[in-house]
Amino acid sequence: MFKTILLTGVNGQVGHALASALENTFANSPNTTKKMCLQKVVKLDRHALDLTDADAIRRAVQSIKPDLIINPAAYTAVDKAESEPELAFAVNATAPKILAEEAAKLGAKLIHFSTDYVYDGKKSGAYTEDDATNPLSIYGKSKLAGEAAILETGVQYLIFRTSWVYGAYGKNFFKTILRLAAERESLSIVADQFGAPTSSTSIAEATLKLMQVWNEQAGIYHLVNAGETTWHGFATAIVEEYQHLALSPALKTTINNILPITTQDFPTLAMRPTNSRLSCEKLGRDFSFEIGVWQKALSMELQALG
Repeated sequence: MFKTILLTGVNGQVGHALASALENTFANSPNTTKKMCLQKVVKLDRHALDLTDADAIRRAVQSIKPDLIINPAAYTAVDKAESEPELAFAVNATAPKILAEEAAKLGAKLIHFSTDYVYDGKKSGAYTEDDATNPLSIYGKSKLAGEAAILETGVQYLIFRTSWVYGAYGKNFFKTILRLAAERESLSIVADQFGAPTSSTSIAEATLKLMQVWNEQAGIYHLVNAGETTWHGFATAIVEEYQHLALSPALKTTINNILPITTQDFPTLAMRPTNSRLSCEKLGRDFSFEIGVWQKALSMELQALG
């Protein structure tokens, strides 16, 4: 099905997880390799592929001639994007457009990753893919522009909107909580924003499974771990599960000393949606696929980190 895959952003959380998952899956599963007809995965980081250089992107795709482009690369500095809108749009909107255009020329497919930040968070329940978008931040606006640009090219695509991404690799909320909990007696965490923590491993494993059953479907899909919590709930679960697994070093913070605060108590440059709940019903309906609950994914990431 796919002989050559071009994977961007391999030093990012999702890109790194995808690179590992592709390597492990095809190294250990001859039947999967045969089904996918995979011959090589070309893994590019920001040094090998400058996503602000349109000509470099076109040359790379034309040289590699992939059957599939997987693009988890993104500008993800949400607050910094408020003062760097040109850079955010170059990486999150213009680069995906060029990747999609070049893929369309080759007859290749494209998998791209987007975000819950395309919504304003004012809906009371879980967002579906049909709900109106209204990003509150430059980051969210740039990611939405990337989605729209891909749709205009005519490429066969899958766009996965995910949320609250974390993992054992890279910088993220999960690792920050563990670091601070090892240093401090107590933590104050926002408790009025709701969503689903989604591990980079879960995203990578789901993407590989969906690739193998992807036929003529094209569209935007939500891809998040099942369940919901708040940032405060997530932080509490991180500390509780860490202690349950008896990992070391011991943490100074106990779950009783993780204090809930409001968004107003923790102001940021960029506005965040208060509701980041994403329904994955469409994904289940079109692909007969379900992603695991966030609590189990958290335990697995902690064990990988430990």
